[in-house]
Amino acid sequence: MEKEQKTRIVLTGGHAATTAIAVVEEIIRRGKGWDIYWIGADSSVEGKYVPTLESEVFPKLGVTHRSIKAGKLQVRFTFWTVPSLLKIPIGFFQALRLLNKIKPEIILSFGGYAAFPVVLSGFLLGIPVIIHEQTIVAGRANRASSFFAKKIALARGQSQKFFPKEKCVITGNPVLTQIAQVLPKNEKGTPTTIFITGGSRGSRTINNAVESVLRKLLLSNYLIHQTGQLDYAKFLKIKAALPKTLSANYEVYPRIDPMQIDNVYRQADMVIARAGANTVCEIIATARPSILIPISWTYLNEQNKNAKYARDLGIATIIDEKDFSGETLLASLEKVSRNWNKMVSSIEKIDNPDISASQKLVHILEETLG
Repeated sequence: MEKEQKTRIVLTGGHAATTAIAVVEEIIRRGKGWDIYWIGADSSVEGKYVPTLESEVFPKLGVTHRSIKAGKLQVRFTFWTVPSLLKIPIGFFQALRLLNKIKPEIILSFGGYAAFPVVLSGFLLGIPVIIHEQTIVAGRANRASSFFAKKIALARGQSQKFFPKEKCVITGNPVLTQIAQVLPKNEKGTPTTIFITGGSRGSRTINNAVESVLRKLLLSNYLIHQTGQLDYAKFLKIKAALPKTLSANYEVYPRIDPMQIDNVYRQADMVIARAGANTVCEIIATARPSILIPISWTYLNEQNKNAKYARDLGIATIIDEKDFSGETLLASLEKVSRNWNKMVSSIEKIDNPDISASQKLVHILEETLG
């Protein structure tokens, strides 16, 4: 008897590792037995080879990782703008070749510049496409992809105005199982533990401000600092030069494994971060009072709107990037520390749609597969 062919599914995206991992967790939990592939960018930093988070994490989960040259339309003109544009047709033909080889039954895209060539190639090959929009607005790639999609899953209802209404369903934004299990804290630790992150790629804006007031921060706080790969060596040297009493209060990592990130949130009393959709969702899910510094030049002012969503729920305060410095950071930390109990209690009252979002998204995949 011929062995039954497993269902093959392709996941793709530009910067959605934790969201995709949450969906993979749900697929595994349901015992689907699907062959899962990830197609994404070959590097996480334009112009330099820095391994992507997806390339490091997905193989550990049994997901086959494949990469393409991912070009994008950049918001700001830089030295890499033209070379990045030239990668777009290369990425398309690489995606087309990979899909022809894998022959998936369905594609799930989480948006981002690496996703669009996969979506377009899938559409041309007659493969059903589902897209998921994580932000409170809409990314360029997802808006372009919406024409080719059978269904559009939205993290937030506010995004619906950017897409064909008849294709949309609101699911929430999938969070990792272990993140969903982190409980709110009853009180701050002594010393206060602060998680500092610019996302898996790091943020030099945040890193520079932290560096300028690092010794002041370490006098009364314990810091867990995700620097990003590019600044990691620099902060290791800074840590080594600190007095032992301060160095003992400082942990430095280039990137934290998402399968271990729940341990960081369990330790953390507060978070200092950019306002990417996934980071904001994790802050809400774990009820960790936060200071958010949105990137000022994101498409449709995405990060600022993500940050306001968290602020309106009572769990975050915002510092505009133009006003951000070591001194404004210290002032905001003092403010969050004073209001810590109020911020935690306000977020505990909400019904968070993100906790069940991965289940809803996998259900859409099952329905589409028939």
